[in-house]
Amino acid sequence: MKLLIIGAGGVGTSAAMIIRRAGKEGEWAEKVVVSDYNEDRAAKVAKLLGDPRFVAEKINARDPESIKEVIKKHGVTFVMNAVEPSFNKIIFDACFDAGVGYLDCAMTLSEPHPEKPFELAHVKLGDYQFERHEVWKKAGITAIAGSGVEPGMADVFAKFAAVHLFDTVDEINIRDGDNYSGGGDFGFSVWTTIEECLNPPVVFEKGRGFFTTERFSEPEVFDFPGGIGAVEVANVEHEEVLLVPRVIDCNRVTFKYGVPKSMQQLLFNLESVGMTDKSRKIKVGDAEITPRDFLVKVVPSPVDSSNGMIGKGCAGTWVTGTKDGKKRSVYLYQIADNQECIKKYTTNSVVAQTAVGPVIMLELIDKGIWNLKGVYGPESFDPDPFVERLAKYEFPAAVREMDSEYADALDEEKLLAAMK
Repeated sequence: MKLLIIGAGGVGTSAAMIIRRAGKEGEWAEKVVVSDYNEDRAAKVAKLLGDPRFVAEKINARDPESIKEVIKKHGVTFVMNAVEPSFNKIIFDACFDAGVGYLDCAMTLSEPHPEKPFELAHVKLGDYQFERHEVWKKAGITAIAGSGVEPGMADVFAKFAAVHLFDTVDEINIRDGDNYSGGGDFGFSVWTTIEECLNPPVVFEKGRGFFTTERFSEPEVFDFPGGIGAVEVANVEHEEVLLVPRVIDCNRVTFKYGVPKSMQQLLFNLESVGMTDKSRKIKVGDAEITPRDFLVKVVPSPVDSSNGMIGKGCAGTWVTGTKDGKKRSVYLYQIADNQECIKKYTTNSVVAQTAVGPVIMLELIDKGIWNLKGVYGPESFDPDPFVERLAKYEFPAAVREMDSEYADALDEEKLLAAMK
């Protein structure tokens, strides 16, 4: 595979580093073009890797011709979109025009309902991409929408659970929490954090379909493994809710994330003074820029501000349903330590976790293991080879059996076996 990574920020850098650290296991990547609007940043990443397979290019993600020019120059066969989702439509369409595969970490953006934004879903995340499934399929090109950790790895966990751990699935609930300290307010893209936290969260229920709620609704305390412990999480708009029900038969899907009350208030304060606006242009000197884009420029870089951050982040999928006629509850998860990720990849754990999913998927596509033409989410594919490779790429998965009738039966079996 000749891969083009668009965006040499945290996720793009992490992906390149993960491929390089894999050694022989990463040789499926014949060539990796690391590109960015800031060519110096791309060049810095390529130099850091110290491998002739990795080359740097300048690219303008707002200009489809710039994208297609780089694709043609390097004979690129697949593109990983590692920039903010505001660029998704442009990159997605440019890849189709160039006839190459496409993969992103977050899908095309939603649009709130004009009259009832906190009740009714309107334009949903990924609608633009999935509406084009048939033309991509007819053209024989693969596009995977939502391939990071959440969405991405979490969707694969949902499919793995549905295939191997349950006879029937009731709820699929993504739960993300951490015990980070010592970093800045933003551990991930400023632009994307504002987008997903301030948009109306989406929930899926069978019989009702997709609907929206108030921001940070339905707070609950979830006990995360790995020493993280109890974290309050609440509803946030996220792709898994839109992806999972397309493939997996279930009754309810939610996404809840641990956003501290102080961070919630900061976001609402920024919104109240117009700094989160992504549409209105304001004049700054001789240039025009949206308030949100201006904020991105002045807020300390999440990549830099997280260098001193300590703690772990847990991304996972909590699935409930039945197994052997008994109610079952399981949490499948992956934990990343921030300081370990900085040592290995020069990037924080949030972006490193986001990057490993696309890298594994790209290997599976290159080897023909994942081979569907059209536009798909990760839950549409065989989960087993993905889960197996997580450990190989230094991000091993784990499973926690939660309290349930099925867990009680397992404990009884173990006790009886020990007494024999």
